[in-house]
Amino acid sequence: MIRFDVLTLFPDLFAGYLSQSLLKLAIQAGLVQVHLWNIRDWSKDKHQRVDDRPFGGGPGMVMMAEPVVDCVEAVRAKAEPAGRLLMMTPTGRRLDQRLVEELAAEPRLLLLCGRYEGFDDRIRQVLTPTEVSIGDYVCNGGEVPAMAVIDTTIRLIPGVLGDEGSAADDSHSEPGRLEYPQYTRPRTYRELDVPDVLLGGNHRAIAAWRREQSAKRSEESS
Repeated sequence: MIRFDVLTLFPDLFAGYLSQSLLKLAIQAGLVQVHLWNIRDWSKDKHQRVDDRPFGGGPGMVMMAEPVVDCVEAVRAKAEPAGRLLMMTPTGRRLDQRLVEELAAEPRLLLLCGRYEGFDDRIRQVLTPTEVSIGDYVCNGGEVPAMAVIDTTIRLIPGVLGDEGSAADDSHSEPGRLEYPQYTRPRTYRELDVPDVLLGGNHRAIAAWRREQSAKRSEESS
């Protein structure tokens, strides 16, 4: 079982996500827990303000250190173990399959979602999180990256997938390897046929074809 604590200014963004598909089933089965926390609840401002203008000038607003640090420390204290803190930021470590495997081995992950122009850097200095990026681009906030972390990680939790072999065959399950093409019914669609090898029942030939196609795809993408 793995527990996620999502720290965000917009917990309602997760309502639909948590109630659909494999994640919903995993939660119902007790394989995954997801707890949502609103960072504004730790603001000492009467208007629940959590951001302010950047020192030195510049556009936008910056998330303040005090409410964010207070939120993380309070949430960590609500359960054991304290968990590994991930700060969702475009300057962080790239989320790849190796990192996903690392995270899936953790019993508890705290996902800290930023907004505006980002975090006061003292948040990073005080909390020493693992900074995680989902790519070389900037999202409006950390919520979608947090969903990506949850989505990729739960696939590796035993019992979440109907067939445990599914994750083993995924693209990137081995460094640089992409999955082979998949086909289903009908056998012919718009004059495109399913490869004959997949219809003959020769499992050794099918396995060889899949290895060949996987290698070809991987080479073409490199």
